[in-house]
Amino acid sequence: MNRKGNRKTAFIYLAPAMLVIIVFLYLPIILNFMNSLYKWGAMSTEVTFVGAKYYKELLEDETIRIAIKNNLVFAVMSVVCQIGISLVIAAVLESKFLRRWQSVFRTIYFIPSLLMVTVTGITFKMLYSPSIGLINPILEKIGIDTSGIDILGNAGSAIFGVAAASQWQYIGYTVVLFIVAMQSISEDIYEAAEIDGAGAIQRFFRITVPMMKDTIMINMIIVITGAVRVYDEVYVMTNGGPGRATQTLATYLYQVGFKNDQMGYASAIAFFVFVVTFVLGLFQMKGYDLGDD
Repeated sequence: MNRKGNRKTAFIYLAPAMLVIIVFLYLPIILNFMNSLYKWGAMSTEVTFVGAKYYKELLEDETIRIAIKNNLVFAVMSVVCQIGISLVIAAVLESKFLRRWQSVFRTIYFIPSLLMVTVTGITFKMLYSPSIGLINPILEKIGIDTSGIDILGNAGSAIFGVAAASQWQYIGYTVVLFIVAMQSISEDIYEAAEIDGAGAIQRFFRITVPMMKDTIMINMIIVITGAVRVYDEVYVMTNGGPGRATQTLATYLYQVGFKNDQMGYASAIAFFVFVVTFVLGLFQMKGYDLGDD
């Protein structure tokens, strides 16, 4: 009886949270999938069942392939900068000779993450401008011919310029998360390793990284799924251009749904993005054994 009472009490406390999750997470996913099976638009009352037609079109859509490639560029740069470089910066700031100045540098690194994406996008758009920006004059000072350099106007470099702006904004956020995780590691472990003759690099790879695997994994999931869903930076800086050079899955979804009024196809793209992010997160957690010692 006592066990049944405990289960009933637990259900009463969990029920509101479960209801919110079902209504605001799982139900929209199901409804979105159902919408992807119909041809419909916001400006039209005609609704036609098409089945899996849009998913077949999605697999053959060249813009989708371009968008996936651009999302992959974002993901790779995000992992390198927001995981790799952030981890190194955090380790340096946590070192003894910089620890007294850590709060100052931590604030400096964290401030960009507080800015609106719109502000960051417009700022970098001006910096990249070949006429009023600062990048080209700096390159000229070091002897590089900038007559043909237009970072956001060139199809080959535009996506890297947008991704670089995103890394500048968010790298400080992961630095702070890594610093907090490093501070939870006992100093006795580092002192014992130092007595045994382990250098700073050895202590970093053999103590810091292994003992922060859960934090690294969580950040990896956040960074990679965020790269798959990236939208704001691209919309503000290039709006998917020049041509389709910086089109991502999210910007293409917006274009298909709200500009072309193909809501059924847009729903199919949205469900595809959900499946990709879900599978990536699942594989990362399973492959890394998150939470296992």
